[in-house]
Amino acid sequence: MTFKSICTCCAFCAATFAFHARQGFARPNSNLPGNFYQPGNAATLKGNPPIEQGSGAELRDGQHDFDPLIGSWKYHLKRRLNPLTGSNTWVEFEGTGTCVKVWGGRADLDQVELDGSTGHIEGLTLRLYNPQSHQWSLYWANSKDGTMGGDPPQIGEFKDGRGEFYAQVMRNGRAIFVRYDWSGMNTNSPHFEQSFSDDGGKTWEANWITDQTRVNEEAGKAAAAQDSEATKTGSQQAVRDRQHDFDFEMGAWKQHLKRRLNPLTGSNTWVEFDGTIVGQKIWNGRANLDEFEADGPTGHIEGLTLRLYNPEAHQWSLYWANSKVGYIDGPPQVGEFKNGRGEFYAQDTFKGRAILIRYVWSEITANSAHFEQSFSDDGGKTWEVNWISQMTRAKNEGDQAH
Repeated sequence: MTFKSICTCCAFCAATFAFHARQGFARPNSNLPGNFYQPGNAATLKGNPPIEQGSGAELRDGQHDFDPLIGSWKYHLKRRLNPLTGSNTWVEFEGTGTCVKVWGGRADLDQVELDGSTGHIEGLTLRLYNPQSHQWSLYWANSKDGTMGGDPPQIGEFKDGRGEFYAQVMRNGRAIFVRYDWSGMNTNSPHFEQSFSDDGGKTWEANWITDQTRVNEEAGKAAAAQDSEATKTGSQQAVRDRQHDFDFEMGAWKQHLKRRLNPLTGSNTWVEFDGTIVGQKIWNGRANLDEFEADGPTGHIEGLTLRLYNPEAHQWSLYWANSKVGYIDGPPQVGEFKNGRGEFYAQDTFKGRAILIRYVWSEITANSAHFEQSFSDDGGKTWEVNWISQMTRAKNEGDQAH
């Protein structure tokens, strides 16, 4: 489990597939086959600089580095209070969690629930592998605010059985480095530490230590069910909000996609794709994950959307990633459902210009749903649709994603 600069969630105060079209589904993305743009992310059109071949030692394929974490676990956590102040006071937590594969192991998702003297923590870590750089990007989110916190991902790789992942963040008005350390991966008790450095990496102070112990699947399912029921009971006592708005999308779906070529140029040329989606609940529905695959004249697409619900704002944040590059693409689409229609907005960059992006979910029934992504280059006065998804619930195994 990797807790994204866990100190932030450490106030602990209690602590989607937005296929970007970003679909909340997908946004424009030059990294996809044939300049396929995932709706939503105009930023992805900028693409990544190509990795030069033959310019150094061959990079190892690390796409299955986190496979040993797949399964159910018990956690013992230690957190240092007030890091980088000289404090040596620690608090301890006990918890449970599960880790599941995404994209056949080239990504994975952790869910954890923890309890200690400072309260209850419920969070997740999404890890995405970049097959070009051979590095992982690690993203943390907690259910208290339903976002990824605005920090950059921890990025790194494994060498000789040890994984190190780094990022620069702001804490208390100062820039610091954050390091994640994974070891003991091929045992039944992997070890994780988070450390901070305020001197450019010369010295590091550990502030978060996790020891995991594998449990059998039945015990893991029982613990997860108990945690889920406790969370569900708590949510039922709260004022009705929108935390289950995306429950309709759970399960297996077939999808027919239409994409406008060259948006915002007056083009009316479209290409079509057919694909599948599989949606699964996280945090008892207050988050969810879609896995998406589609094929069309410009090639094969494989992506995911992570949707997170903010119980204070009563809004959703929709994050898209595709397996070609292995990182979360652009800012999230943020919004909500009203009268059966969901609208989600973001500002992004498309071909060097700032634009607005809108996702719309509509026509939702038990067995069908409709999604559109649109761009606006005039501040929202007019919108041009560039991505249309029509979903139909899969009726048999042959219809389901592979």
